[in-house]
Amino acid sequence: MSVSPQGLEHGGRLNQAVRQWGIPRSDWLDLSTGISPYGYPVPAIPESVWLRLPEEDDGLDAVARDWLGLPAGAGCLPVAGSQAALHTLPALRSPCRVGVVAPAYAEHARAWQQGGHEVVLLGVEEAEVTLPRLDVLVCVNPNNPTGTLLPAATLRCWHQQLAARGGWLVVDEAFVDASNGKSLVGEAHQAGLIVLRSLGKFFGLAGLRAGLMVAEPALCHDLQQALGPWAMSHPARYVMAQAIQDQAWQQQQRQRLREDRQRLDGLLSAAGLSPQGDSDLFAWCPGDQSRVCFEVLARQGVLVRYFAEPAALRFGLAGGEAQWERLRYALSALA
Repeated sequence: MSVSPQGLEHGGRLNQAVRQWGIPRSDWLDLSTGISPYGYPVPAIPESVWLRLPEEDDGLDAVARDWLGLPAGAGCLPVAGSQAALHTLPALRSPCRVGVVAPAYAEHARAWQQGGHEVVLLGVEEAEVTLPRLDVLVCVNPNNPTGTLLPAATLRCWHQQLAARGGWLVVDEAFVDASNGKSLVGEAHQAGLIVLRSLGKFFGLAGLRAGLMVAEPALCHDLQQALGPWAMSHPARYVMAQAIQDQAWQQQQRQRLREDRQRLDGLLSAAGLSPQGDSDLFAWCPGDQSRVCFEVLARQGVLVRYFAEPAALRFGLAGGEAQWERLRYALSALA
């Protein structure tokens, strides 16, 4: 189906919830974002990082390539969050027909539409059938908000078909680090394959605005030119380099996120909900009573993400025993 202009909302709209429900900000448990409750412990930032403009030859490129295991022929561009890349990519193509595997992070469809492209929202099966009539296909893997994980073989097939006629497959992997999914970054040196990565979710560094685009070097160059100089701050580059090199912390993070997702599933199931999805950062719970459940929780100061179409709730992870106990108590009102 085609996309029509509309206002977009995101998780984390806590000020709006305060106004709507009359509950002080400090009294909310915000589980609406899918961001890890365990943020990477940001080290002290040297004064020189604040005093000097960022420089592209600061070593971040090599560190990022090593972290992702990129082949020599891949381009790798640090960006101010994957949002910066997805918002700018549409300007690098003439108006064309773009499919977005939906439901999905709504900024993708909006960015392409605002760039003058025809945008259609497609289910996975529809994407297969419609692919010959598309120039670009965008998918989030694992999906945001459902957590559905598409097989790498399916994505490769889509990419081959699109690339054969000069098209693009854009894969948003913002949640892949906290899932069982296979990243396609090692293959993104191929023409027509673009992979976006983010430090916001798995590393709990959403406020840093740091991410990466992996694609052909020429396309990375074009995006860099479109973004202009110093598109990513010096402190963000510094912290990114520290975080992606810290393999021990990343391993610890994967383990505790996996354990917390299992705990979340248990609480949701006990409340009569049906948690789904492969991401360890959130659970997707479809159901006809989603709006009612959302309001029951909100009246108790627990903010989750409500989706009207399809009707569902998305629950992020609690942080600390007090929050888990509060969630358990709030969910008991649904049973």
